[in-house]
Amino acid sequence: MGLFLVRHCSAMGQEPEAPLTVEGVDQAKKLADFLCNHGVSRIISSPYCRAIDSARPLATVLKISIETDVRLVERNLGLVSDGDWRAALRESFEKPLLCLPNGESSIEAMARGRAVIDELSDDQANTAAVFTHGNLLTLLVRSFDHQIGFEFWEALNNPDVVQLYRKASSVALRKIWT
Repeated sequence: MGLFLVRHCSAMGQEPEAPLTVEGVDQAKKLADFLCNHGVSRIISSPYCRAIDSARPLATVLKISIETDVRLVERNLGLVSDGDWRAALRESFEKPLLCLPNGESSIEAMARGRAVIDELSDDQANTAAVFTHGNLLTLLVRSFDHQIGFEFWEALNNPDVVQLYRKASSVALRKIWT
């Protein structure tokens, strides 16, 4: 399995159409320079602008298209009644079945994202870069290591890259972006 989970670069907001900041555009170019030497042959992205725009320089350098998959959109935490979304997010990692109004549980979001990863794992001929969002990326990593949670999410950068690779009969994870 050759797979890179990529958190998008710095963006101007959280809405689906939010573009990258000027700094984010520069980060995307640096990300492309970094990933272009890692054998990436497929790029799959959340359809949100900030994820696609983060992937675009890599696609241009490698001369490959960006595939979009709605299962890679950011997790919808839901309506946080007291406005403290960080506390609600922490609680959602502690209670994976917790589902706030109009939201999805950690288990639900993890399952939809993991379905993409499992499909890519079956494709041994390609190394994929998967461009997504911080909360979903954390849940994807958690699906391989249940010790991962809020603190991992909190330590993520924009952008960030986690490499998944086979180690004996299991999957190992390594943060590789500095």
